[in-house]
Amino acid sequence: MWIIKQRKIFYIISSILVGLSLITIATTGIKFGIDFTGGSLVEVAFLEDRPTNQDIVSLVSGLEFMEGASVRESGDISMVIRSKEITNLQKDELIQTLEGSYTIEEERFSTIGPSLGAELKTKSIMAVLLALFLIVLFIAFAFRHVSKPVSSGKYGMITVVAFLHDLILPLGVFALLGYFFGIEVDSLFVTALLVILGYSINDTIVVFDRIRENLLPLNDETKKKRFEEVVGKSIEETYARSINTSLTTLLALTALYLFGGATTQTFALALIVGVIAGTYSSIFLASALLVTVKKRQDKKGM
Repeated sequence: MWIIKQRKIFYIISSILVGLSLITIATTGIKFGIDFTGGSLVEVAFLEDRPTNQDIVSLVSGLEFMEGASVRESGDISMVIRSKEITNLQKDELIQTLEGSYTIEEERFSTIGPSLGAELKTKSIMAVLLALFLIVLFIAFAFRHVSKPVSSGKYGMITVVAFLHDLILPLGVFALLGYFFGIEVDSLFVTALLVILGYSINDTIVVFDRIRENLLPLNDETKKKRFEEVVGKSIEETYARSINTSLTTLLALTALYLFGGATTQTFALALIVGVIAGTYSSIFLASALLVTVKKRQDKKGM
């Protein structure tokens, strides 16, 4: 019950985190990778001492097709060179230029046109919105027998609020990382957001389902009087399960981030932030919002 009684504190914490994330996104923006903006990306490993970013920029600036190229470090020995769209022949010329000064090994080369990147960005947004819409419908249907004292549709809307909380926090973190460390958001990041969506919804549904089970034996009048107590009891019955599940998931994701390849680090980091945010929202936010909605209904005499 203490979570429900102290729910305003958790609302304030969530509001501060979401507010800071939105401010960061608005002021710094999100650094999109070539999957969304178009261009080419070359990643090379330096088998001896890795030079500085400026050294590489100075070296490749003599190549006309590398005008405006950016360089960032990747892992312990690699560097990622991002430029406008180049051909395989131009990429080979870039590698030869680097080999003239350093002992390197090509690790990755990818290129995508700007029109395809814009289409991918649009489809990614549509995928997230469609998933949200279908989830609201499913939850409204699944909780149709628990229409009092809070309607099943409001369970669905609160689930969406919780997910938006879990979505905005990783976006804010990556906006910050993009500004300070040049970390880019790619198509794997969108995959991570959809995984976070599923994980967050699953965690929230576990608590909501326990609330439903505890409400079903009660008559309408008792549901109304004891709703806050039932929600608090349901959280207490499920939060150990949520925390244990999240901890084991975080252990696996941390191992993937630390020991996986550079291409999976962004994916793993996004999931780590999302899982932490999702666990917090399912325990301290979503169910508490049910109580707040019910209290507002009581004030309006609904």
